[in-house]
Amino acid sequence: MAYRNRLTLLALLDSLIVLSAIYVSYLVLHPYLEIFKLTALLVSSVSLLISHHIFASIYKLYKKAWEYASIGELISIVKAVTLSVITVIVIQILVFQDVYVRAMALTWMMHVILIGGSRFSWRMLRDRLVNNHMEIKNTLVIGAGSAGTMVVRQLLNNQDTALKPVAFIDDDPKKDKLDILGIPVVGNSKHIPEMVEKYHIDNIVIAIPSLSKKELKVIFDECVKTNAKTQIMPMIEDIMLGKVAVNQFKEVEVEDLLGREPVELDMNSISGNVTGKTILVTGAGGSIGSEICRQICRFSPEKIVLLGHGENSIYLIDMELRSLYLNKIEIVPIIADIQDRERIFDVIGEQRPEVIYHAAAHKHVPLMEFNPSEAVKNNVLGTKNVAEAADTYGVQTFVMISSDKAVNPTNVMGSTKRIAEMVIQQLDKNSETKFVAVRFGNVLGSRGSVIPLFKKQIQAGGPVTVTHPEMTRYFMTIPEASRLVIQAGSLARGGEIFVLDMGDPVKIVDLAKNLIKLSGYTIEEIGIEYSGIRPGEKMYEELLNDNEVLPNQIFPKIYIGKSTPLAQDILYSFIDSLATKHNNQIKEQVIEMANAKRNIKEFIQEALSL
Repeated sequence: MAYRNRLTLLALLDSLIVLSAIYVSYLVLHPYLEIFKLTALLVSSVSLLISHHIFASIYKLYKKAWEYASIGELISIVKAVTLSVITVIVIQILVFQDVYVRAMALTWMMHVILIGGSRFSWRMLRDRLVNNHMEIKNTLVIGAGSAGTMVVRQLLNNQDTALKPVAFIDDDPKKDKLDILGIPVVGNSKHIPEMVEKYHIDNIVIAIPSLSKKELKVIFDECVKTNAKTQIMPMIEDIMLGKVAVNQFKEVEVEDLLGREPVELDMNSISGNVTGKTILVTGAGGSIGSEICRQICRFSPEKIVLLGHGENSIYLIDMELRSLYLNKIEIVPIIADIQDRERIFDVIGEQRPEVIYHAAAHKHVPLMEFNPSEAVKNNVLGTKNVAEAADTYGVQTFVMISSDKAVNPTNVMGSTKRIAEMVIQQLDKNSETKFVAVRFGNVLGSRGSVIPLFKKQIQAGGPVTVTHPEMTRYFMTIPEASRLVIQAGSLARGGEIFVLDMGDPVKIVDLAKNLIKLSGYTIEEIGIEYSGIRPGEKMYEELLNDNEVLPNQIFPKIYIGKSTPLAQDILYSFIDSLATKHNNQIKEQVIEMANAKRNIKEFIQEALSL
């Protein structure tokens, strides 16, 4: 409704209410009005009508959105009506030297009831119309503190949401059995499954921003025992900055349930390694490489070189960084293939980076089983090209992203990563450049991660495919992986392999079950099928060999290991020989070479003779 039409309608309605209230009051108390009293009634009516519109304007009764009316709007009505009646009483005293107390008291009462009733009936009518067009979902709010109260107030006032708060859960015994905003606190987190059933809960909202990851996992473990969809309120910082509204709940992501706090950065050491310097990132368009670029730019390098083979992915990260750091950081996008040795030498020679983060690689285990020659060319020869160019042009630090699959590798991808580690460890022995490797577990949300696949399968109605019920993996988030790479560069002394303490390994099937529950489905609705272990996969992954482990952490949640490198002539002879081999020969040889489980010299002699 247009503002002018709305204002006219409300003013006419109020005028009718005002006149009705005072005339009914006089007629009830004085059925037979004398001429004197009739004159007083007419003067009082006109005075009340004028004063009402004046005070209604002062208290903005015609500008309020009554479909969202609450106690604040009711107080404004009472103030406007009270002052209007007081004005009429003053006029009666001045003009008639008399006050019709009972009539004015009844007028005030009817005035408040009718004005307030008209406004709140507007809200009730709207609520009914809205609710008839949406399915109301009973909502359980976990956390009866300030954040939880904020969520409930927003849900009660916002009629555009289908979520209806019906109960609180809070572990504070002092709040048990209390009513907050009319919503009862019905128990602690152990009572979640019971209360979901009792109150027929459809949605659960976790509203405790101070929760640690470990505490969140404990609460979620109770939530997954129900069939209710679980969500979490946004961060308070995002609400205060206006990025999101209180009731824009985000889904609980699997990374929220790793049961450990995310790895943080040592800002001082990283600033000394990055700020004001030229940084080159290979694979800059990938999920890990692009996040490394984002994190690095927070430390104000002088120049960042985005090197990648995929035109579109480099374009996207280039545009993203330019929108944030234009005129603050020099951003150089470069399309190049790390297998092109001459091109890589030209780029590094021209850009002269002081730190290189090498994220370019083939990482899909089953695909590399079928294409071992491509894995060797990209992961081994490509790494060798970039690393030797770094050595030639005096790069200060070279950080290579490796994989937990490089430990006792049973597949081509892991084996090529292990051989790439050998290459940079060998270079480190005689170079001024500090060469280090960083081993990741599985990165949640990255390309090739199991999570996007599971989500697509759930959206399609299932089933979710899992290789084996006992298969486990270590998991970390993309920001964690990127932070570890950057932190490793600042900790590097040369030759190390850095490993993140990623907590306990997680069963893939448990991950799938949690994701199904997070999506608001039951396991029975979606289903889980076991497809069998794929070529090259291991049942359990490792992060360091027993002979690699050093007992102390070099940095909170970061371990360091040091493998024994091979002699350069043996290693390089083997790598050169791979160029003449067929796929099946390469597959067997890279795995045996990476594991080095028998005499290396004999192995090389056999490899070169094939």
